[in-house]
Amino acid sequence: MARALVGTGFSPREALKSAYYKPAHSPREKLLTGASRSSLIACFRNQSNTSKQQITEDFVPRRYTLTMLLAAGLCLGAGTAVAQSVTLNLPRASQHAVLMQRVGITDITLNYHRPLVGGRKIWGTVVPFGQVWRAGANENTTIAFTDPVSIEGKPLAAGTYGLHMIPNENSWTVIFSKANASWGSFTYDQKEDALRVDVKPQTADFHEALTYDFDEVKPNATLLTMRWEKVAVPFHIDVDTNTIVEANLHSQLRGLSQYTWDGWDDAANFLLAQKVDLPEALQFCDRSIQNEERYENLMTKANVLTALDRKDEAASFRSKALEKANVIQTHTYARQLQQEGKQAEAFEVFKQNAQKHPNDWVVHVGLSRMYSAQGDFPSASKEIATALASAPDNQKLPLQGLQKRLEAREDINK
Repeated sequence: MARALVGTGFSPREALKSAYYKPAHSPREKLLTGASRSSLIACFRNQSNTSKQQITEDFVPRRYTLTMLLAAGLCLGAGTAVAQSVTLNLPRASQHAVLMQRVGITDITLNYHRPLVGGRKIWGTVVPFGQVWRAGANENTTIAFTDPVSIEGKPLAAGTYGLHMIPNENSWTVIFSKANASWGSFTYDQKEDALRVDVKPQTADFHEALTYDFDEVKPNATLLTMRWEKVAVPFHIDVDTNTIVEANLHSQLRGLSQYTWDGWDDAANFLLAQKVDLPEALQFCDRSIQNEERYENLMTKANVLTALDRKDEAASFRSKALEKANVIQTHTYARQLQQEGKQAEAFEVFKQNAQKHPNDWVVHVGLSRMYSAQGDFPSASKEIATALASAPDNQKLPLQGLQKRLEAREDINK
């Protein structure tokens, strides 16, 4: 056999590497059958240095070059093989899938193939216990992170990793390998591990095709679960979203965004919403105002100053913001105060809006809400009727709904 392979220009190992391997899901899909298939596998085991762990009878050649067919024929004698195209894009039994999830601004992308159960006993047979498995089929299953993450509490740098697993009945090892362009796990080398974590398998509903899902998606974490047959293998992925976003903001604000008011304002509002690095949020406000002073960034600065407990300064910037506000911005701010339970402050803002824009229909809606909150339903109904008379057509229907509620003496703020 060794001489025959040399005659074709292939060593046993080279011949093995020239073939693609995939699960044989059904008798129709098996490229070699019966004793012929077993003989080929035995031939490669005996004539090459490839270990039993690297080749199992569940994985058979998918494509053959002519030379590989000759080599197989010399080894098997009358064995039967079906050639698939080396160059054409044809369907594969274990179909390709790509799954992506964003956590914060970190993208997690899983690239894998989906073998089928096909009536076989998977765990402990098709996929042996205690041996490294490709966590899919065909080429490496890979997982990519655009930013650093933690897997089950252990840090992992940004990058693309080959994903492998070692299944056992009560515990699985999930492996992230620096080698991500291999064929399956046949050339896996533990020295190339970036990280290993141990997790507990779970019983799951039956899944004919291997699948991965992102479960329990949160602003800074998710759970990635592999499911196949009746087994689920979950592992936690955590992302330091605030730190990553803040660092990313510094990078973005060195580009064209630095010349806009809203880039700096958006950055300040993010830090304010997350309640992190408020002094820097204040600096972002100042840069925004420096580019263009507007209601939005003046109000953002007032809110940041409030969060920093600098109330007098906050009041000053809030007043300055309201001076620049248009009728809708002023109305929206008053409604925000109402929702925060600050009714008296809201009423004052509604009145200020009426003084600045006495004939605008939005003002009359605001006054209607003020009177409604005070229990003065006749005045509220009068104001809503005035609003209806001049409101645009696309606003009349919702205003009519408010009018009916007021006629029923119902507070339209609730």
